[in-house]
Amino acid sequence: MAYVILGLLLIAPQSFYDLIKAFESGVALFYSASSGSIKRALDGLLARGFIEVASVEGGRGRKLYRVTDTGREEFRTWMKAEPTGPDLETAALARLYFLGLLDHSERVRVLHRITARIETELATLTDLDERLDTVSIPEEHRDIATHQRAALDYGIASGRFMLAWFRAHTDTLSR
Repeated sequence: MAYVILGLLLIAPQSFYDLIKAFESGVALFYSASSGSIKRALDGLLARGFIEVASVEGGRGRKLYRVTDTGREEFRTWMKAEPTGPDLETAALARLYFLGLLDHSERVRVLHRITARIETELATLTDLDERLDTVSIPEEHRDIATHQRAALDYGIASGRFMLAWFRAHTDTLSR
């Protein structure tokens, strides 16, 4: 969440309200967040010195936030790091969404890291699929196992699509 906010603020300084609207109009395609979680992340970024109040406007004291040099470097480090965490799709899409904030020369390397992580996760799922082919399922569990296997099949198909898509996008950027 914090890195998504940094990315949004790197595009343009924004208020808390602007950030909520930015989540609703774009980031929500891959990451949902409540106003409370956005506020907590904003406060954390302020406390860590990654953002600062650029100005206070109007009678209600509307604060406009911007990224500091430290925050800019933290964001770049995150973008260029191996995608981690249990939700690969969200990690990959967050980096893809903000890829244009990096220099052109860095973009392909980021996509290669994402692709490598997809390959690793896909290999884990296909290994599991192959192992399950050798397992004997008791009759009373076959109906349950059928649907569990369908979920695994979906995960493999989704991973293959994601891998093909990111490889194609990497090829396009490499030209």
